[in-house]
Amino acid sequence: MIASPLLKRNPNLYVFLPLFYMVWEDAILTPSEIKTIHEIIALQDWLTNEERSFLLEQINPASPPTPDELKSWLDEIKLVRNQLSAEKKESLVDIGVQLVRHHSNGQGSFSEETLLTLSNIENALGNISRESAYLFHPDERKTITSQHSTQSTFNVDALAGILEGQQSSVIRKVKEIISDPEFQYLDTDNLNEYREKVLQWCKHLAAQGLGSLAFPKEYGGSGDLEAYFTTMETLSLYDFSLVVKFGVQFGLFGMSVYFLGTERHHKKYLQKIGTLELPGCFAMTETGHGSNVKGILTTATYVHATKSFTIHTPVPEARKEYIGNAACHGQMATVFAKLILEEKDYGVSAFLVPLRDKNGKILPGITIKDCGRKMGLNGVDNGVIYFDSVSVPSENLLNRYADISDDGKFTSPIASDNRRFFTMLGTLVGGRIGIPRAGLSAVKSGLTIAIRYGDQRKQFGPEGGSEVPILNYRTHQRRLMPLLANAYALHFSLQHLTSRFINRTESDMQEIEALAAALKSFSTWNTTHALQECRECCGGKGYLSENRIDRLKNDTDIFTTFEGDNTVLMQLVAKSRLTEFRHEFGNMNLFGVLNYVADQTKTSITEKNPFAVRNTSEEHLLDSEFQLHAFRYRERDILMSAAKRLKRHIDEGMDSFDAFNVCQHHLVNVGFAYVERVVLEKFIEQVEETKDAGCKTVLKRLCDLFALSQIDKNKGWYLEQGYMDGVKTKAIRKLMNQLCWDVRQEAVPLTDAFKIPESCLAAPIAL
Repeated sequence: MIASPLLKRNPNLYVFLPLFYMVWEDAILTPSEIKTIHEIIALQDWLTNEERSFLLEQINPASPPTPDELKSWLDEIKLVRNQLSAEKKESLVDIGVQLVRHHSNGQGSFSEETLLTLSNIENALGNISRESAYLFHPDERKTITSQHSTQSTFNVDALAGILEGQQSSVIRKVKEIISDPEFQYLDTDNLNEYREKVLQWCKHLAAQGLGSLAFPKEYGGSGDLEAYFTTMETLSLYDFSLVVKFGVQFGLFGMSVYFLGTERHHKKYLQKIGTLELPGCFAMTETGHGSNVKGILTTATYVHATKSFTIHTPVPEARKEYIGNAACHGQMATVFAKLILEEKDYGVSAFLVPLRDKNGKILPGITIKDCGRKMGLNGVDNGVIYFDSVSVPSENLLNRYADISDDGKFTSPIASDNRRFFTMLGTLVGGRIGIPRAGLSAVKSGLTIAIRYGDQRKQFGPEGGSEVPILNYRTHQRRLMPLLANAYALHFSLQHLTSRFINRTESDMQEIEALAAALKSFSTWNTTHALQECRECCGGKGYLSENRIDRLKNDTDIFTTFEGDNTVLMQLVAKSRLTEFRHEFGNMNLFGVLNYVADQTKTSITEKNPFAVRNTSEEHLLDSEFQLHAFRYRERDILMSAAKRLKRHIDEGMDSFDAFNVCQHHLVNVGFAYVERVVLEKFIEQVEETKDAGCKTVLKRLCDLFALSQIDKNKGWYLEQGYMDGVKTKAIRKLMNQLCWDVRQEAVPLTDAFKIPESCLAAPIAL
């Protein structure tokens, strides 16, 4: 085009050059667009027929310009791009006019009518003039998206102090240990090498006194159960095989001896367990019975003549399966079995059964098979155990809740087999606290990696402008920022659960067990979802093992079924809530019932009136009182409707077991509504208790994001119930986007507050 003599004779033809450049640079001309351009060129009465033919040939799809020709067009445009005033840099036609003047010594000019018709070409092509012009002025394009960057309005150390609470000294000690070169990550596919290294790490921790933290001081411990949970959570910033090995040895095995045994067991075993002199297992799960512990088939038959128990696996389904520490290292196991005395079944009790001698040789009557390689946690030696009439002395019965008298009679402080069983399991609820706290540490690591990477990884950007960090994109923020809010919310609720368990009373136990089951489920489901999002948000880099997200995902995937299948646990939560609901009404007199009904009516009047259901003001949506009311209303309504539904089925003659089966999905929703309300309550309490102004502000923002994201997740229910109108749920979604935008600016320092050692993070994309 530029070489044509026509341009020398009539420089006014240059006015088309920017338009034609844009056509070939970034567009495919459709037949209708070509027709429109033909019509507009035909209207230019200042063109000769030869010039019209020449111009039309420049947009002939069958004869496009060569790459060199296209570059020469751009070079021409660049000659004049800086000669325009700021307001003239928005139009391709204006750039074309300046080209005309450049090649005609400033003599070229066009009528207003001509300029208008030329502008119609841009419209016909669907170009945004100022967007196209930025291709020639990339240095001047300033977008909000590209200017968004990390900043901090709070003190990171102060927020870290809030997260650590009174456990900061324990956390610092554990972080210092796992940052030592001795704890350098092991890159191996050799199972034996990995398992032995994990055992060695456990011994290092035991030597530091961390294994016996929860045991009484007289048995080598500190009597500090909270420090034990904190240690587990902090170790989870490092290696999960170590966490599980540590938890099996000192938590499940050690705490079963402590909680289910009596002084004779404490004196004989606790110190050896705490120092790892006695490696052990926790043998509860059977091939045929996972969550249903009450239905296990392993038997422990009492033989009065020898004052011993015979531990036996009667059928293959009764073998103990997936038992940590069993395949290689365990020398003793806490075995759960049905206590049989004089052919009577007295329910499940726990027994200490030796598996190996000091040299690691498997003892007679014991058969152990290696479970082999797993999806993750391959540093843990899981095994399958069979017992062939193995005899153990009667003193090996962990006899806090069940015992055999000198004359061979069964005794227990709890008469009911059922109540005794659940009391026994209640003392072991600590596992359902340790697992979600460990999973949360994995989420913190994953989010730190993904957010740091998103803050520095640049990709795409405005046309003609520089690339922008992917964390500036709204979709990226919507994927990660609510998960960051979830992490903070779960941190405070799990701290609350830990405190309640440590300071528990017998009357609190049912509620604590329900809360532990609910938070374990909610938190570990969040772990699985969050790590998948973190992996995807890091693209191919997240798929590389060097960046550790694969290990975090694989090692924690089991957490949704560890310590009880999440779906089953949520049903247990619902049953607990229904029991409390029934007791609440059972303990009410007539006036209490009337007051309750009045309160429900009042809620409907105040919260479901036309103004409330359509209130979209930011002040209202960010009001903690509104958020709590919404969560509490949902919890109460779902609980009441589940109770009514079950009662209706049973009243109609349906067996109660079938009724619960029919309502299972409803019951799971009862569990979700309950735990979401608790998590929000504890987050709001933390915000109110926070004194540091900067920390308080950022925590409130995270709390709002958590609350609104949960409401958005459940918006279908709120719309069905008439609790909110569509305009309100749309306003919530819009406000969520803004909160994600705001949180993004402080996302990196918010993850810095987790204080994860760089040696533990160990992801090149996050350094």
